[in-house]
Amino acid sequence: MRAALDTNILGYAEGTNGPACKDTALSLIDRLPAAEVAVPAQVLGELFNVLVRKAGRSPADARTAIRAWQDIFPVIETTDQVLTRAADLAADHRLSIWDSVILAAAAEAGCRLLISEDMQAGFTWGGITIVNPFAASPNPALALLLHDRALEKHRPNRLPSATQKPPMTHRPAPSHQPPSRRASATTDRASGSMA
Repeated sequence: MRAALDTNILGYAEGTNGPACKDTALSLIDRLPAAEVAVPAQVLGELFNVLVRKAGRSPADARTAIRAWQDIFPVIETTDQVLTRAADLAADHRLSIWDSVILAAAAEAGCRLLISEDMQAGFTWGGITIVNPFAASPNPALALLLHDRALEKHRPNRLPSATQKPPMTHRPAPSHQPPSRRASATTDRASGSMA
């Protein structure tokens, strides 16, 4: 089951709401099966804005954070079709156009869940349901997705058949990781030098 992440989840993971929220968000992200998670391009644009305006980071630091998330998760494009569906969604359901773009992009990519704390939990449209990962009662589909990841971590190593891809047991390591995963020195993507 595919899921998409909303801006607030990545923002929390970047520390915009303090260390407790950051730890909770990073724990959630770590428990999600990486192969089943994607991030709409709109989310990364909003995250850039949040990091610069709310968190007071420099645009260069915000760009580095965005690139790190791009290295971790595939990005869902905002196509003409996504924008058309988003406009319909906004007009028919009175959502903001920006939330509608995120929801429409996630639906277009075949996601069944949009993980968000600040959108209307339980709202379903186009085969995708908004779930609040921090709700007192966890959404059953999200619980299943997290449970499957937990099982994946505890399965004994088996050799895959020639037609099977081996299961992902860890996330790819980006050249610059989100704050909790940073090494003491980071590599500057453009120059390759150590910062």
